[in-house]
Amino acid sequence: MHRLAVAFVVACLVAGPARSETVATVGDTPISRETLEKHVKPKLVEVENQRYEVLSEGLDELISEQLLEKESKARNVTTEQLVATEITAKLAEPTDAEIQKVYDDNKAQLQGQTLDQVKPRIVEFLKQQKGAERQEAFITELKAKYKTSVALKPPKVDVATAGRPSRGNEQAPVTIIEFSDYECPFCKRAEPTVKKVLDTYGDKVRLVYRHYPLEFHATARPAAEASACAAAQGKFWEYHDKLFASADLSDATLKKLAGEVGLDQAKFDECFAKKQFKADIDKDVADASSVGVTGTPAFFINGRMISGAQPFEKFKEIIDDELARSSKS
Repeated sequence: MHRLAVAFVVACLVAGPARSETVATVGDTPISRETLEKHVKPKLVEVENQRYEVLSEGLDELISEQLLEKESKARNVTTEQLVATEITAKLAEPTDAEIQKVYDDNKAQLQGQTLDQVKPRIVEFLKQQKGAERQEAFITELKAKYKTSVALKPPKVDVATAGRPSRGNEQAPVTIIEFSDYECPFCKRAEPTVKKVLDTYGDKVRLVYRHYPLEFHATARPAAEASACAAAQGKFWEYHDKLFASADLSDATLKKLAGEVGLDQAKFDECFAKKQFKADIDKDVADASSVGVTGTPAFFINGRMISGAQPFEKFKEIIDDELARSSKS
């Protein structure tokens, strides 16, 4: 569907028409708005997130403009003079160590160019980076001086934890619900980021794991079932980590890993053979689909969706915002 058409659907949803409204008829078969919304839900979630990002960025710009204007008037200077004094004049020149680090970190992409060849570009990059950091710090100072509040709320999706295995403080102000697939390479790539989030935020964050084995991953469903059997013996996370570390997820390996984490082998084998937790995994898949998940990994941070193996900074941005909101409530 064209993006403008999707945006129109979102606008109609905001207007609040009855979900039972018939939006089309094929022969004698009606198509309801509810059916339409369910069909395009993943796209609607994406559009709503994009819309919020655009609004949020625009609001930040307007807030910054207002703060700079207020401070300029207070000091009886122009905005340009204020920026020159508080931002430009306070920028330190990039050090040799900083320049070297940028060069070393990006050496593989520089196609053999020497430090001397790329130094001017690195210096310019570092100056822009330092300028942005200083501007952000100054705006933060001004927000404290001129009390600033933001009422714009991000779009959220109500996602149940469903009693699934969790890590972290049960009373944490931030809950992350992850839908994942043990055969998915992107899910495996996201694991270090998830661990960094938990290590960084400690008791402020709780992680809940739910299954979304993709149909074209032959071993994903058996691995999910095996991990549920491990959870029944109180060893979910140990087994979970073993699954992501293993290049082989055959049935034989799944049983072997059960022994490695200290499970009762007979109970595990029986649970696995009987697919004892099939209904739970089916529910995870159905719940994921109902909230717009189409691939893995998918994360919901207090209901705010992140799709794919995103960098730590993306998680940090949303978690910090959610912590700030919880402290004000």
